[in-house]
Amino acid sequence: MIRSLLSALLLGLFPSVSGVSTDYVALQRVAIAPVSEELVLDESISASGVVIYDMHSGQQLFGRQARIQRPMASLTKLMTALLIVENHAMDEIVTIPANVVDTTGNKAYLPPGKRFTVGDLLSALLINSANDAALTLAQYHSGSVPAFVDAMNKRALQLGMTGTSFRNPAGLDDPAHWSTPQDIAWLAMFDMRYDDIASRLSSAGKRIVSLEGDTIQLYHTHVLLHEQSPVIAGKTGTTNAAGQCLMSIVEEGGKEYMVVLLHSEQRYKDMETILNAFNTTSSPVAEL
Repeated sequence: MIRSLLSALLLGLFPSVSGVSTDYVALQRVAIAPVSEELVLDESISASGVVIYDMHSGQQLFGRQARIQRPMASLTKLMTALLIVENHAMDEIVTIPANVVDTTGNKAYLPPGKRFTVGDLLSALLINSANDAALTLAQYHSGSVPAFVDAMNKRALQLGMTGTSFRNPAGLDDPAHWSTPQDIAWLAMFDMRYDDIASRLSSAGKRIVSLEGDTIQLYHTHVLLHEQSPVIAGKTGTTNAAGQCLMSIVEEGGKEYMVVLLHSEQRYKDMETILNAFNTTSSPVAEL
């Protein structure tokens, strides 16, 4: 239901997505116009950057420093995934490059020289938040990481993400790698138009197999997708500079909400507070 509602909302506002710039940005601001005093949240949320959107209307229900730029860790992969889905078929075959062994951070331990489909690598990227999958897909798409980063920044501007700067496809810390809660929420809502992305963001796990028979079991890094919870999709991110980051899609009371937390100290405790607020109030949030 999320994808059909988002498609109606986004396609109605943006009938021609490709190559749109100024008009696209202007319409985006209308689509996510803030609404005050709807969801009551207190100061117990540890995240320094927060936004919550109603995914039916695109209206902002809560914001805390929503336009302040911060490192966003692996929420970066939402843009990496978008470029891949917009430009490649899921059954394309990719050979894992030798330099994946040098990848730092979270990995799926993709074996160099082995062949996987784009769809399998996209699963590793979004379910397991694998940095080696991000590197592999970036090089496959653009030939090099710097060229892929240029494509990321160009697509960000087309989407009106004026508070965002990318320097790598995985989300590793860099002084010039940052975004805002508002930009990440917009990107995530746009991503959810694509079944190939939405299905992976909502999958608790998956097994991928190379053409040579190598099997890798993937587990979603979003803890709340492994238990009974109103959270039905999401993406995590964690680095020293970014702290704990989290994108969650919540289904509550017949509606869907987008929640983005940047630089949280306890992201799942923050989410518990937000979920409790959905259960105890029928009206929205003022900006803190």
